[in-house]
Amino acid sequence: MKKSILLAIPFFISTVTYAQAVKPIFKPADFLKIKSLSEPRVSPDDKWVAYSLSEVDTAKDARVSHLWMQSLTTNESIELTHGADPASNPRWSPDGRYLAFLSSRDSKNASQVWLLDRRGGEAKKLTDIKGDLNDYSWSPDSKQLLLVIEDPESKAKEEPKNPLPVRIDRYHFKQDIEGYLKHQYTHLYLFNIEAKKLDTLTKGSADEQSPEWSPDGKRIAFVSNRTPEPERDDNSDIFTIEAKPNGQLTQLTTWKGHDIGPKWSPDGKHIAYLRSTAGEHYTIYDQDLLCIMDADGSNSKVITQQMDRPVSTPAWSKDSREIAFLVSDDRRSYLAKYDVDAKSISTINSGDYGIVNVVSYATDNWVVELSTPYMPNELFAVESGKLRKLTHHQNWLQEFKLAHVEGFRSKSKDGTSVSGLLYTPDSIHTQKLPFILFIHGGPVDQDDYTFDATRQILAGAGYAVAGVNYRGSNGRGLKYINAINADWGNKEVIDLLGAVDELVKKGIADPDHLGIGGWSYGGILTDYTIATDTRFKAGASGAGSALQTSMYGSDQYVLQYDNELGQPWKNQDKWIKLSYPFFHADRIKTPVLFMSGLKDFNVPTAGSEQMYMALKSQNLPTELILYPNQYHGITVPSYQVDRLQRYIVWFDKYLK
Repeated sequence: MKKSILLAIPFFISTVTYAQAVKPIFKPADFLKIKSLSEPRVSPDDKWVAYSLSEVDTAKDARVSHLWMQSLTTNESIELTHGADPASNPRWSPDGRYLAFLSSRDSKNASQVWLLDRRGGEAKKLTDIKGDLNDYSWSPDSKQLLLVIEDPESKAKEEPKNPLPVRIDRYHFKQDIEGYLKHQYTHLYLFNIEAKKLDTLTKGSADEQSPEWSPDGKRIAFVSNRTPEPERDDNSDIFTIEAKPNGQLTQLTTWKGHDIGPKWSPDGKHIAYLRSTAGEHYTIYDQDLLCIMDADGSNSKVITQQMDRPVSTPAWSKDSREIAFLVSDDRRSYLAKYDVDAKSISTINSGDYGIVNVVSYATDNWVVELSTPYMPNELFAVESGKLRKLTHHQNWLQEFKLAHVEGFRSKSKDGTSVSGLLYTPDSIHTQKLPFILFIHGGPVDQDDYTFDATRQILAGAGYAVAGVNYRGSNGRGLKYINAINADWGNKEVIDLLGAVDELVKKGIADPDHLGIGGWSYGGILTDYTIATDTRFKAGASGAGSALQTSMYGSDQYVLQYDNELGQPWKNQDKWIKLSYPFFHADRIKTPVLFMSGLKDFNVPTAGSEQMYMALKSQNLPTELILYPNQYHGITVPSYQVDRLQRYIVWFDKYLK
């Protein structure tokens, strides 16, 4: 008897140890724990970085943003704002005395500028602006604010009891979230902090965006499309205006495509900016180039054309000798720099992760937002090319068992090399798994080595999940992006099916239990693929469309349609060809879950309704889920969880 007890003790201990070591899988409800970090701003003394951090308030069923401050020299981290009132867009005053931010507290949902005195005390409201305050920035002397304000919808003191009829006379007349577009424009204003006086800088029937103060405070650079018909082209240029009412306006760029994102060098001698590759002919299959010009617009040079990769987010070093920028490469987004004197480009930091924002910190150091396949965004310092983690808001994820993520490559039937990412419950693949091909949207986007909650959750539910960078994705150069121009649902489907074949061949994906899904263009490609190949046993098409002829005038893409496909009455055959999932719905054998936000003007709900009806009329298993008051992106936290849960229930029903 004693012997039996002694023999049982080691087994009991090992069982307890094993139980303690097993982590719970990442489930749909855990999605609500993800914190969203954005808008990092380094203090003038290079000692702190302020940023916004949003978390889910389950009682409100919404995200609430607050301000945090992280030391750049110690581990100290301070939450600056609290409670139910949101705060975002932190901006340090150049003299270091104040931290300004936007909040709708006490303003009936209209954001205003508030000030936090760094010496202590409660925040104080500074502005009382009519119209939407989109952005703001401090003047170099800390005495004024530059405000970006959209015209108010009504100039009356009180809104009418019943809304007036919506009058439409614009070419581009609707936009997701914004709704039906009226003749309201975004302009620049100067706000004197001491006098609390608002002066108009720009006016008229053109929008002004992305304003930047010159270091001496005398001029402001901004972006505007001032062509005769700005809605019919993409010809935004960079202008400067004197920082005073009725100031002199000067146009700096003349490229027929877009010039955007001006950034003054700290010494005031140059402006860095982004320029489209395509010129006068508008196309979405494009990528931005980094450019530099003298402050008066002369001596403009294109810097990154030979890279053949899209770049973004230029940021000057404090000494004006370097421009840091982000490069979207194959499944990665890395940090590079341009040496102004040597006229050379080099990589600062790169790896199997994604860097999504960059701001200057001291000399030749940077603060970046960075994400990995196992970690949502955190702030890191990049010092002499090496990473140092600053924030630790996502550490809670260490409590969960996350899916293993690895890159893979496949060959399409026409020989094209395609890259992708594979998510599996474990790192060792010992048996075939039910499989979900989950397709990214865009199409000019890419799956990369950053945290993807949807694929993580699906893999945690027992699936092998793949993201595939089909032709049309960025990160592989212009030729790769342009391959699908006016030829939707052809080469992308070839690439997607080639990736599935490769994963079946490797013994990872079970060929008898294949699923497919995606959102936006991922939903569109779901429709295209199941109308091409009947082996998928379940599908989930979100915010998609298949009868493309019905989208003309229903969504926000008329400029793209007119330039890429031609008007339907002039190019009817092309439009019908691109609508093949609907006109060949009788070929579809896949049960499909369709989803949409009821206020979606990007890919309107009609696209999902039409395909739902096409399958329902043929008695194919199908459901249609519509989310009230949601746009193209589902933002209500409970709806986000609901969508993930429905994915799992639907795929489990047909793939397990």
